Amino acid sequence: MRYKVLVVDDEPRYRELYTQVLVAAGLEVIEAANVEQALGSLTRRPPNLIVSDLRMPGASGLDLLKAVRERGMELPFLLVTAYADVRDAVLALKLGAVDYLEKPVVLDELVSCVREALGMGFGDDAQDPPAEAVCGIVAQSPIMRAVLRDAWYIAKSDATVLITGESGTGKEVVAEFIHRNSTRGDKALVAVNCASLPAALLSSEMFGHERGAFTGAVARRPGKFREAHGGTLFLDEIGDMPLELQPVLLRAIEGRRITPVGASGEVEVDFRLIAATNRDLEQSIQDGTFRSDLFYRLNVIMLTLSPLRERPEDILPMARRFLAASQGKNKRLSRATTRILESYPWPGNARELKNAMERARLLSRGDVILPEHLPAALRKAGLEAKSIPEAPTAGFQTLQEREIETVRRALEATQGNRTKAAALLGITRRGLFKKMKRFGLQ
Repeated sequence: MRYKVLVVDDEPRYRELYTQVLVAAGLEVIEAANVEQALGSLTRRPPNLIVSDLRMPGASGLDLLKAVRERGMELPFLLVTAYADVRDAVLALKLGAVDYLEKPVVLDELVSCVREALGMGFGDDAQDPPAEAVCGIVAQSPIMRAVLRDAWYIAKSDATVLITGESGTGKEVVAEFIHRNSTRGDKALVAVNCASLPAALLSSEMFGHERGAFTGAVARRPGKFREAHGGTLFLDEIGDMPLELQPVLLRAIEGRRITPVGASGEVEVDFRLIAATNRDLEQSIQDGTFRSDLFYRLNVIMLTLSPLRERPEDILPMARRFLAASQGKNKRLSRATTRILESYPWPGNARELKNAMERARLLSRGDVILPEHLPAALRKAGLEAKSIPEAPTAGFQTLQEREIETVRRALEATQGNRTKAAALLGITRRGLFKKMKRFGLQ
């Protein structure tokens, strides 16, 4: 049996995104832009489950839930809200909703909730992207594999993506992966470093100019937006863009129309938008350095890249990949070197690892990378780790083991209800879901 899911949202970009993800999970999807269309679909093509936005023009998701229940239909109902309104969420659960999700929705969580509500289980059969699509990206860790699965799902849509993570975690690599596997993959990926944009040159750099528009404009310049027409515009370090430039950017993103300097009218531009930052934008909003309306425009789908210290399974494969990518004969890592690489915290993440491997390759005269070929900071960390006496471990649990046990007990105590388990643990549902994925508790 192929289950049918009715997706109700007034924003086409969300409907398209949810549809693609659920279809990839083996489900049939019916779309509706409002409550009226949804009620009509209930008669024509009865679904097995409803996923509905909470806030929509006219009737709301709660109105739809009430109408469904008044018709005597006990369909599983999943509510999605961008406002995290606890009162509405509690009311929805009292009316019979099985759960609620907050925008931006974690795609794995959406699929997991739908499958669970339909009695299909958690569905650990989610497919990793094919090897030819990954194209050299190291993803041995469960955390990185989950990121690539999400990126693979959303690549085919035109949904705006915000990639967050510490500096050096590979945000640009993931942006290139999304673009390469999208329907725009044969067009240009145009990258803009927002931190380096001077206010005086913003209009010319981003929107272009016509010949003779100002002194020195001896030739027409298309600008980044027009260079990305038909392709993808990648706004790197968006959190560092000066506050006074953000309204100009917001208008261009919302309207998909720009006015080149010296032009007589507006120009339409068609692009897929990906942004990246190593900053906490929600904290930046509170600090007054980032506009909330720009954040909500960018934050349609968020992908968060974990630092290298939280995905140690990727360290050695990545180090070997960096060595293999360099010119010259292949070199291998000595056992002592691998121990140092695995124990080092890598504050600079993949970028620091790449630099360390390049240095080691140049200093190594033979076929083996030895500890003395590594940067001084790594050698020092290795010596300090060796000097610490081993503590007795009998009867002790690691912090991670204790955390896994606590999360498992909370889930057992609430019969698998993640909303109640999260409340019991004093964390958000999103935080609980991330821990479940990380610890393999699905």
